Amino acid sequence: MIVDAHTHVWPRWPYRPDVPDSESRGRAENLLLEMDRAGVGAALLVNARIEHAEDNNDYGAEVAAVHRGRLLQVADIDSRFGPDYHRPGAADRLRATIEKYQPVGVSHYLAPDNDGWLLSDEGREFFRVAQDARLLVTLAAPPNWYDDLRDVARRFPGLPIMVNHLAVVMLHPNGIDAGLRLVLDREDVPNLLVKVSGYYYGHERPWDYPYLDRLPIVKAFAENWGVGRMVWSSDWPSLLPHHSYRQALQVLRDHADFLSADDVARIQGGTLETLLRERGHLQ
Repeated sequence: MIVDAHTHVWPRWPYRPDVPDSESRGRAENLLLEMDRAGVGAALLVNARIEHAEDNNDYGAEVAAVHRGRLLQVADIDSRFGPDYHRPGAADRLRATIEKYQPVGVSHYLAPDNDGWLLSDEGREFFRVAQDARLLVTLAAPPNWYDDLRDVARRFPGLPIMVNHLAVVMLHPNGIDAGLRLVLDREDVPNLLVKVSGYYYGHERPWDYPYLDRLPIVKAFAENWGVGRMVWSSDWPSLLPHHSYRQALQVLRDHADFLSADDVARIQGGTLETLLRERGHLQ
């Protein structure tokens, strides 16, 4: 099974500039159409309660219930764009989120500045609750969080932690190489994984498929973290101004000559499918 590790769905389009079809463009039915055309079996819905989408957890739960086994909710909790960001009580809010939505995982967007929350008592209790509930955790984590993040991964080895979009090293203020130096570490932390997506972030020509100048980042992760710690994602519908859903799938297949066919199959579903089945989220 091909599994998409990072998608969004919206009952109304939250991004700027406005679009003429704001009530339909980001809806789950359009994602499912693209998945069907590309042969993708399941996708994680990474909810984000950004501006104009404060009800995104509710919509994610609604469509995941209708399309059970194909769309799997990853509920947003306490992300940097909300009022509860690193406010006391995160573990209790996580428990309430689990009880209300029964998601397969939770998503947390970290701010650019590392405030030490990951290693705080509050942060550790949050991750302990997530591990005990057999959740996946996905994080938007800029490179300066990674020393702390490795500590969390070691402390909670039963908790899969997936970081978004090649660890967004493309957006590091001192350049990609500086970002990679912070993120890459030859220490084996098998439960810390990276989503292979978002090639266009910070790109001067974000439409410039197949992003051959970004593939060295993918190669660096393959050589340092290993393909077993890499999961493919499309970033639908954020990709739409730049390239198609099918192209998101084909980048690695057609242009990453440093990966074998078995490597690509593992990245594009094998690893994540195993994690989901082990936790009873796929039958």
